[in-house]
Amino acid sequence: MTKAFSLLISATTILLSGCEPGTEEVTPLSEGIIYCSEGNPDTFNPQLVTSGTTVDATAAQLYDRLIDYDAEKQAFVPALAESWEPLDNGTRYRFYLREGVEFHSTDYFTPTREFNAEDVRFSFNRWLDETSLYHNVGGSYPFFSATGLDKLIQKVVKVDEMTVDIVLNNADSSFLANLATDFAIVLSAEYAQLLSVKDMPYLIDQKPIGTGPYRFESFRKDVLIRYTKHPDYWREGPGIKQLVYSITPNANKRMLKLVTGECDIIPYPLISELQALNRDDIIVTNEVSPNVSFWAFNTKRPPFDDPLVRQALSHAINRQAIIDTIYYGNAELARSILPPTSWAYDNQGIQYDYNPEKARKLLEEAGHSELSTNIWAMPVQRVYNPNARRMAELMQSDLAQIGVNARIVSYEWNTFRRRLSRGEHDTVLIGWYADNADPDNFFRPLLSCAAVATGGNRANWCHPGFDQLLYEAIATTNANERKALYQSAQHILNQQLPLLPIAHSRRYQAQKKSVRGVQLPPYGGINFRLATKVTTAEESEQ
Repeated sequence: MTKAFSLLISATTILLSGCEPGTEEVTPLSEGIIYCSEGNPDTFNPQLVTSGTTVDATAAQLYDRLIDYDAEKQAFVPALAESWEPLDNGTRYRFYLREGVEFHSTDYFTPTREFNAEDVRFSFNRWLDETSLYHNVGGSYPFFSATGLDKLIQKVVKVDEMTVDIVLNNADSSFLANLATDFAIVLSAEYAQLLSVKDMPYLIDQKPIGTGPYRFESFRKDVLIRYTKHPDYWREGPGIKQLVYSITPNANKRMLKLVTGECDIIPYPLISELQALNRDDIIVTNEVSPNVSFWAFNTKRPPFDDPLVRQALSHAINRQAIIDTIYYGNAELARSILPPTSWAYDNQGIQYDYNPEKARKLLEEAGHSELSTNIWAMPVQRVYNPNARRMAELMQSDLAQIGVNARIVSYEWNTFRRRLSRGEHDTVLIGWYADNADPDNFFRPLLSCAAVATGGNRANWCHPGFDQLLYEAIATTNANERKALYQSAQHILNQQLPLLPIAHSRRYQAQKKSVRGVQLPPYGGINFRLATKVTTAEESEQ
């Protein structure tokens, strides 16, 4: 254990010895797992956001989808749909639903029936149909808008109680991949009807009901989320009775809680302090993950509407130093928003290497020998960026070398996201974790014209030619044609540079050795469906 971390433990232990009035103590669970999350969820419905914090807290724990994606098999597998088939040349998909699936029974809702086609139709129409009673309850549906699913799907048809047709306006090679994401969850139509009768439809996202392995018990902002095991789950479920999210934004405190036994598992441990977790009772894992961190320029704000300015600032940034300092070498320099593992990756990539002299010349050419700006830095740790504040400080220093004065801006996470979506930033350090294996999942949610309207396009960049390439790519099933189109799209990005890709990071997680079965899917989120916890005696026998 490092000296700094030892001092941290001592100081924080004293601090934690006295709890603030009104807080709820999170004590170790003998028949449960405590997960120290890095922030509050925006909502308990992942349809409404693209926040990784919200997805981690809700998607795989509370809900199921029609289909899942098995990364090992590289194939779509049944979930709430037992099987499916394409019809009408790929413009209609028929889903045969699973029987015997029970919704959660809680102190605020008791279902009177099992899952059926009405639930699928309601769940899709909520974000698809603007006339739906619930469409405006949650606000917006950024993933569906950014990927074009809301325009792709013409209608959802109930064939019978256990069969549903999803009719498309045109064939789309990314359709099934988008259905298998964390956002395409299934809600309870019966619960929605009950809330509408009570004139409390907003509760559907605050007191959730799903079919997932856990049911919602309680939430206290900045303190905890409490889940209990769904006793009637339709497939193999967890070996624990409780799952608690202890909300702990500070990374040092998360590590302390793991060491002292106040948490069983933590995300995003500080790479610089991993040595402190070198203990007999702790395991640190890391996974290759499809992600990218980037610096996005708000192209609706001068002078960032000028590609020359964006190119100049990009040449000013020493991205390799960022990888060495922020990621401790545990990341790959990004040449594209696509990771090298993607089948559509362009080897040419974005060629904006560190060159301060060239940066100064380009700025002068653009008429901005002096420039002031801001860099918005996330207040949370994510897979793609373990320390945005420190990264911003390095960039601030780099920019000063070419005469650019950069001010670092940050807010509480939910406020940060809200103001970012309103386009209040000049530039922002953020990133993306892929929801599925299709390259479209990097392009349309991040850089399409549709994603500008939803706030997901942090560059506020809309390029009709770029958009056209993306739509041509999803209109064909020919892999070679799709790859050529995506590489053409990447060439436009290289010229226009609405954002500068920085790094593709590995995903780290630390947990007690007593924890088993927690899955880190390669396309984001965390899954406690098969989580269990062994006793000290069981551990010693293994």
